[in-house]
Amino acid sequence: SGEIGRKINEPDTNIEDRNALITLSKEIVAYDMTHNTESEACDLLMEIECLDVLEQFVDSSCYERVCLYLISCVPYVPEPEDKNLLKTALNLYYKFEVYPLALRCAIQLNDMELVQEVFSNCKDPAVQKQLAFILGRQQLFLELDEDQFPDAEELMEIMSNVHLNTNFQSLARELDIMEPKVPEDIYKSHLENVRPYGPSNVDSARQNLAASFVNGFVNCAFGNDKLLAENGNKWLYKNKEHGMMSATASLGLILLWDVDGGLTQIDKYLYSSEDYIKCGALLACGIVNSGVRNECDPALALLSDYVLHQSNNMRIGSIVGLGLAYAGSNREDVIELLLPVLSDSNSTLEVIGQTALALGMVAIASCHGDVTSTILQTMMDKSETELKDTHCRFLALGLALTYLGKQEEASPAIEALKVVGDPLGKMAATLVEVVAYSGTGDVLKIQKMLHLCSEHYEVTRDESKKDKKEKQEADAKKLEAETGIAQQMVAVIGIALIAMAEELGAEMALRSYSNLLRYGEPCIRRVVPLALAMLSASNPKLEIIDTLSKLSHDSDSEVAHNAIFAMGIVGSGTNNARLANMLRQLAQYYHKDANNLFMVRLAQGLVHLGKGTLTLSPYHSDRMLMSRVAVGGLLGVIVAFMDVNNLIIGKSHYLLYHLVSAIQPRMLVTFNEDLKPLPVPVRVGQAVDVVGQAGKPKTITGFQTHTTPVLLAHGERAELGTNEYTPLTPVMEGFVILRKNEDMEE
Repeated sequence: SGEIGRKINEPDTNIEDRNALITLSKEIVAYDMTHNTESEACDLLMEIECLDVLEQFVDSSCYERVCLYLISCVPYVPEPEDKNLLKTALNLYYKFEVYPLALRCAIQLNDMELVQEVFSNCKDPAVQKQLAFILGRQQLFLELDEDQFPDAEELMEIMSNVHLNTNFQSLARELDIMEPKVPEDIYKSHLENVRPYGPSNVDSARQNLAASFVNGFVNCAFGNDKLLAENGNKWLYKNKEHGMMSATASLGLILLWDVDGGLTQIDKYLYSSEDYIKCGALLACGIVNSGVRNECDPALALLSDYVLHQSNNMRIGSIVGLGLAYAGSNREDVIELLLPVLSDSNSTLEVIGQTALALGMVAIASCHGDVTSTILQTMMDKSETELKDTHCRFLALGLALTYLGKQEEASPAIEALKVVGDPLGKMAATLVEVVAYSGTGDVLKIQKMLHLCSEHYEVTRDESKKDKKEKQEADAKKLEAETGIAQQMVAVIGIALIAMAEELGAEMALRSYSNLLRYGEPCIRRVVPLALAMLSASNPKLEIIDTLSKLSHDSDSEVAHNAIFAMGIVGSGTNNARLANMLRQLAQYYHKDANNLFMVRLAQGLVHLGKGTLTLSPYHSDRMLMSRVAVGGLLGVIVAFMDVNNLIIGKSHYLLYHLVSAIQPRMLVTFNEDLKPLPVPVRVGQAVDVVGQAGKPKTITGFQTHTTPVLLAHGERAELGTNEYTPLTPVMEGFVILRKNEDMEE
């Protein structure tokens, strides 16, 4: 087949020869399909660019293997070939009426019209519900017509994730973990042998702020805690100013996804005399609505009045809240509400940065014309000193998120950014480029980013120059160095964003990072821990934990801060005992260093996220689909950590709440066709890659049998342990509907 491919692609092959070769290829493909070598048949058709004829050779016995092979080739082929492969797989699934898998292909193609088409073509009401669950997990929403779908209301409810909170809490009851925890249960200070006496310069307000975050993360979505539920005001007043805001907002985490019950508990804080508590309550309203749609739109009703409030803190609370509540919804009314803030003369740069980020989250991956043009215009209007402000990085991120995963479509924005002054212009261009290719595994882009990281920039010391010309030259050099450093920091994160699509790329990226740590500039070393966190969110691999553990004792404080926080992201929601132990030792080591101790506490809270039932990983559905909203949320936090001292340790720690967009339960719950919980035995084991293997190989290894609902760790897969039911989707993850097997005779 290699020879045929070479011959066809030679420029001097005439049409007759080409046709003869294509006929021969078809015969080879027909032979391959009947002899268990489907992968070679697919390779041959890719080589001669005739994938469209594949359909006529595939029958019901081999379509699964063919589609699996085509989909697994996607990260390794250049665009537009990747879309071709997905469309071919989608058509094959269509042909054999496997709608859940066809829907996954349509989602991966990021094509809402195709998603709507797959949904409309499916006529089985139970399978439609299963499709709605898949769309809900990806936070996509379709407006359904009641004439076409008799169950339209129920399907739209499933897509809106209305039942997410109830189902999650029933899992918690099943696992018997409803009892609320206090931060001390996580810190386990009694295991530390730090002497209580002696001077400790740890600020109590900062400790209380850390405890507020930990309390929010650990009791996330359980609806109950011990700090805020009983006497909330008493705890809130133990925090200072901005700390009060973040402490109040943590209430949103505890009541996550519980729109009806949660807002009534937050409501009383909206009437507080303290402004910071008020804006924290606004943010909490947004957090509660994250990922859940409600036809009454409570978040919009509550927050819209404060978007142009005379107090900038109020603006921030409501704007960040709206960004989280409507992330990925692409709602025109929310966008129109937020756009005027960018041009408002009273908005500080912090407000403008957060508005851009909120707009990016709402219009994520949509290339929304108004959003992109307004953010670009705002960048162009800013003076040189304003562009150097740390909050301007969020303008760049907001713009980049609108092009998430859009690849080539981002090139006009990258061109337009050439007009924007440095250092922001070039940094934004690099950010837009890496975000546009995130999750594609594009090797050429990774090479380009590595090349950017290899440059060396001299940062000149300010010496009093006599000569005016020399002073100008020195300023120009300094600006060039600042621009280069900003670009490099983005490029390091970019490598992780692009490479996280598949295991092989992630492993290669890991090796590149160890070289960057050894030979890279200080600015690169500071960002590598954050990139490792992005590469491996909620997947505590040994080599990554060890690298981060070494960096957490680094002499450069920023490297240490970022490494400690990255340990939290990498282990988030896993209850990983090794990590928990490392963090306890770090808490001892840094017991006199307030800032590092604050990071250690955050990381401890994240490792026990939702008492070990939640995940921050953006990948789901057997690691095939990337949740765009989750990537946006993680990026929001990681970009803030690029300037950790001014933002997170300063007054903008509310930025940590962007993680909410990535929080999802890592569970498998089974229902019957009436959506009543149905406990069945399932085998849970390590997933095995069976691409290109003949026959029906085992897809999991080292399994244990449990009864649903069960938790699935990273890299685990479940399969049904009984023949009594058949699942309506081959991917056993999240919410799965089971159908009674007719062939089973009682």
